[in-house]
Amino acid sequence: MELSSRELWTVVHGMILGAIFLLAFAGGVAELLGLRSSYETPLGELKSSRRLVEGTWVMAVVAWLTVITGTFFVYPWYRAKPVSGADLIHYPRSYLLANPKMAEWHNFGMEWKEHVAWLAPILATAVAYVTWRYRNKIATDPVLRRGLIALFSIAFFAAGVAGVFGAFINKVAATR
Repeated sequence: MELSSRELWTVVHGMILGAIFLLAFAGGVAELLGLRSSYETPLGELKSSRRLVEGTWVMAVVAWLTVITGTFFVYPWYRAKPVSGADLIHYPRSYLLANPKMAEWHNFGMEWKEHVAWLAPILATAVAYVTWRYRNKIATDPVLRRGLIALFSIAFFAAGVAGVFGAFINKVAATR
């Protein structure tokens, strides 16, 4: 199997970095749900909170790498303007917009990826900061824990929807 440089960046962006972020979410939420003083010993709380802090920072960094590679490496090829007389299949944005049945893939899907997907690293960073700053209170404060789970979930939703749109858009109008 041979991948072009565009396909390679698309794989790194979506299937490697994006997948790591989405998988890390599951671990982070499981750690948050289990981090309760009534469930763990003080030593267990310490170990869990350390794993949570480290995991959320790794997840935040991966989220930033995902949106940065998408924005600066994958997206420029997607939005390239075709030269006159060129086959639009090599220009994904123009290809989608030229076909009214596929234009919504760009009008909604790529708009989501371009704008809303940035919420994922911002919220992941917020979660990482709060877990670092208040690591000793998470096990005893259910409001704080629920708030972190809510922020985590919004980040997951934004990234998950962006990932689904990215996969479908790449299927419909691949960056060749």
